[in-house]
Amino acid sequence: MNFHAPFVLSQLALAEMIPRAHRRDRQHLVGRRDRARTRPVSLIRRSARAAARATARRRRRSSASRRACAAEVYQYGVSVTCVSPSQIVPTPGTVYHRLVKSIDDPRGEAPELMAKAALLLATEPLERVTGRVTYSQQILKEFGWISDGRGRGVETPRQRLLADLARLEHLVAHVSSGDRDVAG
Repeated sequence: MNFHAPFVLSQLALAEMIPRAHRRDRQHLVGRRDRARTRPVSLIRRSARAAARATARRRRRSSASRRACAAEVYQYGVSVTCVSPSQIVPTPGTVYHRLVKSIDDPRGEAPELMAKAALLLATEPLERVTGRVTYSQQILKEFGWISDGRGRGVETPRQRLLADLARLEHLVAHVSSGDRDVAG
């Protein structure tokens, strides 16, 4: 992985954005972070675990760097934000590495949600979004662009467990009553 590329690209983009922000309306720099990359496909090897820990540390530092960059360029009318998917996004790569079963895996997040989150971060006033490092469904739900969401930033592990238990209780109630239609 190349951890320097996002910073070099940000510097190049900001060099163009800051002068324009003075002449026209405000500028927005929205970064995208892929949380699936912080976990190795196989945790069998010790080196894979060590690489994953190093990657996670670098990602945490990069979040702090984005926030610092946002604070530095805010005075020029430039917003710096970052969005990650709340759930894994099914792509040919995630299917190949068996992170999801197929492109239409229901455990995945639709790519459109990442696009909507980036649009939200690029169109909201600077005062409301500058410095945010967030998850796609979290920010969309917070601003009312979606009514409910799933995954990181939206629900806690306890909430997911309670929802699974409620679905299981519903299934058991219908099966024990002899009802073959458990969808209702």
